[in-house]
Amino acid sequence: MSVPTGLGGVVVATALPYAEDPGAPAGLTVDHDRYAEHCRWLLENGCRGVGPNGSLGEYSSLTDAERRAVARTAIETVGADGVVVVGVHGVGAHQARHWAELAAEDGAHGVLCLPPTVYRANRGEILAHYEAVASVGLPVMIYNNPLDTKVDLDPGLVAEIAQLDNVVAVKEFSGDVRRVLEIRERAPGLDVISGADDVALESLLMGATGWFAGFPNVFPAESVRLFELATSGRLEQARALYEPLVPAFRWDSRTEFVQAIKLGMEMVGRYGGPCRPPRGPLIEEHRERVRADMARAIEALEGGAG
Repeated sequence: MSVPTGLGGVVVATALPYAEDPGAPAGLTVDHDRYAEHCRWLLENGCRGVGPNGSLGEYSSLTDAERRAVARTAIETVGADGVVVVGVHGVGAHQARHWAELAAEDGAHGVLCLPPTVYRANRGEILAHYEAVASVGLPVMIYNNPLDTKVDLDPGLVAEIAQLDNVVAVKEFSGDVRRVLEIRERAPGLDVISGADDVALESLLMGATGWFAGFPNVFPAESVRLFELATSGRLEQARALYEPLVPAFRWDSRTEFVQAIKLGMEMVGRYGGPCRPPRGPLIEEHRERVRADMARAIEALEGGAG
């Protein structure tokens, strides 16, 4: 399988559907048929590719066998037509490298990798972590998510990591759009990928070349349209499309983002379904807020926003 140029464009951090199964963990088994159909639907709606086994894909709630099977389903479903960037997050470098080796063996186009999870690593340990993953040979998108990992890949550290062979992009999820330009200045050969949906337009206008996103699970065609408008300089049209979506997009940066996106999928006629623990159902207050924010977005799109 050939590796496409770069890991940019709209790549969707895919939500994972489950089916009820009393014998599976938490009574839920991965529904691979539904997942494959969802991946195909995303590409049919213009998205460049998919990212299995991210946080939205509940990778940490999967068994090892399930995690590899999910990646294989994505690769087998869309790998010939779109880019597949597999999440290889791990507590330590040996775990992350293991998942990167399996991703390479299975035909992934690239990997997405957090710094060491659970343990708050120092700079040397972070560099060693990414060196191990990059040594596998696949293009690597490093992932800065200080809200969840408590490790901040600041622009200076990103520039250091970018010197490693095969590190080609950074998914920036700090919410600080000032970093897009600073990273471009410090690491000019590195692609900056917008990671937080509610600053996607701002990041793209500052030079981000991709959007590794959650809410395109709900609004794929509209998200691709937003990306195209932003990257072609059509700001007024981009703002008209973006602004009514932002209240829904803000859920991508909240604790309940997986449940919120799955509810959003259901509101547009897709299958969202339940989550595995530790994620439980939305409390009623959050459910009503998600519904209201989603209703505003759907109404705007039906009215021809953008």
